[in-house]
Amino acid sequence: MIGNPVMHSLSPAMHNLALKHNKIGGEYISVSVSSRDVNMVLAHCTNDSFLGANITIPHKELFLDMVDELTDEAKEIGAINTLVKQDGKLIGHNTDAYGFIKPIENYIDTLHGERVIIFGSGGATKAIVFALQDLGVEQIVLVSRRPEMYESNGSENIIRCSYDNWIAYADDAAMIVNATPLGMTPNTESSPVPDQDIEILNEKICYDIVYNPRQTKFLKQAIQADGTPIGGLDMLIYQGAKSFNLWTGFEFPIEKIKSKLDEVLPT
Repeated sequence: MIGNPVMHSLSPAMHNLALKHNKIGGEYISVSVSSRDVNMVLAHCTNDSFLGANITIPHKELFLDMVDELTDEAKEIGAINTLVKQDGKLIGHNTDAYGFIKPIENYIDTLHGERVIIFGSGGATKAIVFALQDLGVEQIVLVSRRPEMYESNGSENIIRCSYDNWIAYADDAAMIVNATPLGMTPNTESSPVPDQDIEILNEKICYDIVYNPRQTKFLKQAIQADGTPIGGLDMLIYQGAKSFNLWTGFEFPIEKIKSKLDEVLPT
């Protein structure tokens, strides 16, 4: 896994368990890499022993121009989270959209034709926008500190706004998503929603893609406001399952992975 920071990631634990479960000799490691040193790491990806890698923050968009080919989905999303070595070439995939949708499959009908608010503007946000548009949501409101910097696919159903005025769109939203690092270990007391505004989460699906800790401040706010909290652990697992299958052709032992992460993940 290539990113910065990576020290708190659970990806090595789950992928190494999957390798062991399938009796595959190999190791999944995490490498903390700054943007200026990415080329040095990429040079090692041509080794015969290299199967692939996950790309995490802040490099999901940077790698678009560094691979040999992109899947159609990765091109449309505008970010990659998975590298696969195939016939000597590095192929850029995106499994984040799949991972995002799996935990909310029971809410697809609820979200169709509705408004969704997303905090964040990075590579994960692009995958989430792609997934939600595929579901048929009516409108997506992207909240970021610099909304003018977000490069979208030109869709007319996307509204960009700042943290100063997102509340104006909240009443009619069916779901609010945190796609920022706010609340992630070690900064567990942060949330995109100010404490004085948590009543806006009432009766809304509140999805935090942060998974460490399991219950973020945003999810605690959702519970307090009688919203529906959905944590990021299942997204991590399902995007990882698809990546693992792309690398190895083997299935991910999802239930075994969930049990393992229950042991190591702080609440």
